[in-house]
Amino acid sequence: MRLFKSLLDRGLAGLLRRGSFRVVWPDGTQTRYGDGQGYSAAITIGDAATVRRLALNPGLAFGEAYMAGGVTALEGTIHDALAVLMDNLNHQNMPALALNAGVARLLRRIFQANDAVRARRNVAHHYDLNGRLYALFLDRDRQYSCAYFQHGDETLEEAQAAKKRHIAAKLKLDRPGLEVLDIGSGWGGTALTLARDYGARVTGITLSEEQLAESRARAQDAGLADRVKFELMDYRAMDRPFDRIVSVGMFEHVGLPNYPAYFATLKRCLKPDGVALLHSIGRFSGPDATNPWITKYIFPGGYSPALSEVLAPLERSGLLIADVEILRLHYAKTISHWRRRFAANWDAIAALYDERFCRMFEFYLSASELAFRVSDHMNFQLQIVRDRHALPLTRDYMTEEGVQGRFATASR
Repeated sequence: MRLFKSLLDRGLAGLLRRGSFRVVWPDGTQTRYGDGQGYSAAITIGDAATVRRLALNPGLAFGEAYMAGGVTALEGTIHDALAVLMDNLNHQNMPALALNAGVARLLRRIFQANDAVRARRNVAHHYDLNGRLYALFLDRDRQYSCAYFQHGDETLEEAQAAKKRHIAAKLKLDRPGLEVLDIGSGWGGTALTLARDYGARVTGITLSEEQLAESRARAQDAGLADRVKFELMDYRAMDRPFDRIVSVGMFEHVGLPNYPAYFATLKRCLKPDGVALLHSIGRFSGPDATNPWITKYIFPGGYSPALSEVLAPLERSGLLIADVEILRLHYAKTISHWRRRFAANWDAIAALYDERFCRMFEFYLSASELAFRVSDHMNFQLQIVRDRHALPLTRDYMTEEGVQGRFATASR
């Protein structure tokens, strides 16, 4: 163990410049890292095999070790340990991280080659879990994407409702009966809201059979089945025109090699005077690769791009960007709500799966929240058109009072 302990020790010493981090090694010795300012945490490493895996591939092994019990939190929770680590995250300060991240960047187009078959398999990995799981930590509408906090102290339900209003305003649903395509429609909440409150006629497409069944049932129960329909369909297969297109939290599953096909679909399906709204996770610090633990256990084939990686294929498609908005901390607030609800329902979720699954999901939610709170992640919204005259001269219409729901009654 001595060699790998030495490698891991040097790596942590190079990485941890801020905060306070204490490691208790398998032989009972302890090492402290950091400057003692800011976040504080302590962990124990249970065995020599875990030390070896952490030394060689920390980006993958830390999450795996927590799931298996090889790493445990001594002071606070795994969230506190991740806060110290991610607040210091700089691949160049830890050789093992730099090496593995470099390899991942070289291979990312292979990992993200999400053809129709692989895309469906990747979606099923995460979204076709037991439907009750998501009901136990999401809001009532099962919005599994970044909420919108206008003041910062909203409930999760209020912030998710505000997110849908914000998106609807950018779509400029200025008359009843507009045909809307929802790419990656989830459990149907956005599509149902656009139909019920804005008088739209919506087609939602998803690759998740679990989400499809739930969405159709919700449309039927809400009396909206005549104005909202859901299909099990890859975005590349859609070929008919729409007045509006919305895509929320789906672009992260497209993969770099498929950006031209994605934007070609938007251009093909958007009417000449149409408006599209793309809402996605992104990163501030430029192109990178997805963390290997996230790829293996949570989102195979997934990637949160830098804007520089999105704008070039969008520009080449012939589409026009009408507006860009960056949501910096909104997802950190959203996931904080999810994390608390998940913890409160731990026993119920463990009964659906097991303790290892709960530790996996806890690690995922904590790492995700901190990616937005202390690391390089954010959300972006791109408003996209084919014709520069499709929208008003200024963006004042996005915040006009009373825009939400103004056409709902007229459409019935």
